[in-house]
Amino acid sequence: MRIGTRVVLATLPMTVALLLPATAWAWPRLDPGDPFTMTVDDVACRSGRATVTLRNVTRQLARYDLRADGRTVASGSIPARKTVVKHVRVGKGSRAEIEAYSVAEHHPDTLIDSTDIENDCPWGHHLDRLPFTGPPVDLMAKLATAGGLVIMGGVLWWYGSIWPRSAP
Repeated sequence: MRIGTRVVLATLPMTVALLLPATAWAWPRLDPGDPFTMTVDDVACRSGRATVTLRNVTRQLARYDLRADGRTVASGSIPARKTVVKHVRVGKGSRAEIEAYSVAEHHPDTLIDSTDIENDCPWGHHLDRLPFTGPPVDLMAKLATAGGLVIMGGVLWWYGSIWPRSAP
């Protein structure tokens, strides 16, 4: 290994450590002015609903408006330092954009967070067993191999009977 390569490999961790604070602004941060946060879980397949958790991070009451695809699903208030859990219905095979707005008396609604969620659960009533799709693949593979060996054996037998011909 050349000396230049060793120097680059030795200084690489220190270079990354020095550049890390310069790129930290690109990471998502909690806006200190937001009265609450929103987290959305995946869609539960049995109910077809996504669980939305709104957590108040301030020491005062926070009013919210929860919307799915532009229509209001739930609205109310979150007590100080408490959590509210709501369930948003998402149809099978469809998507929904879930938005949380902070509602104030004399100010327009402020968008706190927005998340796209997709219901990609399997269709049908029998979710505990798979449908019948034919015989097992390993049986078909064994039968195909056996058939190929029989045909190849026949070709070799025929070719072996005609090849070493003696000239007249």
